[in-house]
Amino acid sequence: MTGSVSSSQPAPEAAERVSTLELFFDLVFVFTITQLSTLLVHETSWRGVLQAVLMLGVIWWMYDGYAWLTNAAPPDRPMRRVFLLAAMAAFLVLALAIPEAFRGSGASFGIAYLAIVLIHAGLFASSGSQRMTRAIFRLARFNVLSAGFVLAGGIVGGTAQYVLWALGFLSEWVTPLLIQSGGFLIAPAHFVERHGLVVIIAIGESVVAVGIGAGGLPVDLALVGVAVLGLLLSACLWWAYFGSGDADRAETALGSAPAAKRQWLAVTSFGYWHMPILFGVIAMAAALRHAIGHASQDLSTEQALLLGCGAALFLVGDVMYRRTLGLGRGPWRLAAAGLALATIPLGHWVSASAQLGALVAVLAGALAAEQAGERELYLSGRSG
Repeated sequence: MTGSVSSSQPAPEAAERVSTLELFFDLVFVFTITQLSTLLVHETSWRGVLQAVLMLGVIWWMYDGYAWLTNAAPPDRPMRRVFLLAAMAAFLVLALAIPEAFRGSGASFGIAYLAIVLIHAGLFASSGSQRMTRAIFRLARFNVLSAGFVLAGGIVGGTAQYVLWALGFLSEWVTPLLIQSGGFLIAPAHFVERHGLVVIIAIGESVVAVGIGAGGLPVDLALVGVAVLGLLLSACLWWAYFGSGDADRAETALGSAPAAKRQWLAVTSFGYWHMPILFGVIAMAAALRHAIGHASQDLSTEQALLLGCGAALFLVGDVMYRRTLGLGRGPWRLAAAGLALATIPLGHWVSASAQLGALVAVLAGALAAEQAGERELYLSGRSG
């Protein structure tokens, strides 16, 4: 990711659609999401949540950075492909280190992260554009600083690791406020498609969580019912992000903005606001793993919070993403976010299936009301 803004014009080689190598690259992100949700399965306390947030923060910054990279310099040359595969290997090592990152494998996480940062900077610098080369050197200073914090924290461990990783997180995410010029470009169609694929990959983890939670259990009516509820919850997430068909409008919003504003829109809508979207899915996936196997039992306070707050985070991030791009659809979704929080007592005091059913009803109801309101506006416009 980059926080810079620029008046540069798109280069002729800018990517138009996502390549198969980028899809292959995204498979590593599937594993990363799985590892983070697994961490929350075993560490449902505030400490586990903090660990997951800190790791997702630094991971998402650099993972999104590779989306910016391939958007500007598509992997259509052998050397670019080789270095992207090397970055995949580093991301894989990083993902392997996630479950024990705060209990012994933090140094491995930090070394892999430093490799990811250096490969990213090198690939951007070799793009052939002098503007982008100058821009990446300005950005890379902050990325390397952050990687240094992460590596140092992983080595020393303990409380210092939390402090140093928080500094690494902040040093990256404040970069857009510190870098005011650069040479990065955005091809809107590719950019929107690539981020949409990342979201569908994340939502897929919630489906996988249903399967993992059901593993080894008899396929009786109770299991089928709660599994279908889990799938319906994932379907509601899909519908909220993709079902309203706003990809074309998002492309138009990016493409019609001046180059300087376009980059800020991209950083804000697809960087900042996709962070709660992704963490919301991770939290829900972690809660679903437990809920599927214990549908008739009440959830712990932490698990009920993960499920309800995860849904609320997803919806708030989605609303802010849409508001930034001027895509609308906010009121009903914000109301649904509030009601999602209200389902937490159901999970804790009644049962997991009760909270799941309530969440599905809340999300589906909000989406249906939204569609009905838009249809009414459309019909009134035609009649007028």
